[in-house]
Amino acid sequence: MGGYGGGGRGLQRKQLDELEQAARESLREGAQPQKRNVFISFAHEDLGEVNLLRAQAKNENSNLEFNDWSLREPFDSESAEYVRRGIRERIRQSSVTICYITENTAESKWCDWEIRETIKMNKGVVAVHKGDSPPSHLPPALMEFGIKPIKWNQMEINNAIEKAAKA
Repeated sequence: MGGYGGGGRGLQRKQLDELEQAARESLREGAQPQKRNVFISFAHEDLGEVNLLRAQAKNENSNLEFNDWSLREPFDSESAEYVRRGIRERIRQSSVTICYITENTAESKWCDWEIRETIKMNKGVVAVHKGDSPPSHLPPALMEFGIKPIKWNQMEINNAIEKAAKA
């Protein structure tokens, strides 16, 4: 008669643990992809278009989803090193940098530097352009690291962010 006491309860606990684990995995698989923290690199002349990209990411009817960690206002400093430290911290807090490219971008020393800093930190870079084809001149870092620009399309941008964040 002895020897059985509680053995059935241990089996039930194991089954419950297995069911709980299966439920967790099912929830994870069905969960929405998490919003990624994104730093947006762009030439100052393109601020209006970048603000449109930011607005799309905040619009609940939009398919574009990310948390914008880029600068809203330029750092109030003449010291380039102070500005670099601030930007570096924003890039560090992000998982991906989106570089919005136009004809102005290739001339921006900051865009090229931000791309290089992102890559140094082992983070992903997504280059986005409006229109049918990318500008003829790109920041050297994009060409050097083989980053191909994609069209401004909400689903493509989301997919590229997700892929770059996992790379």
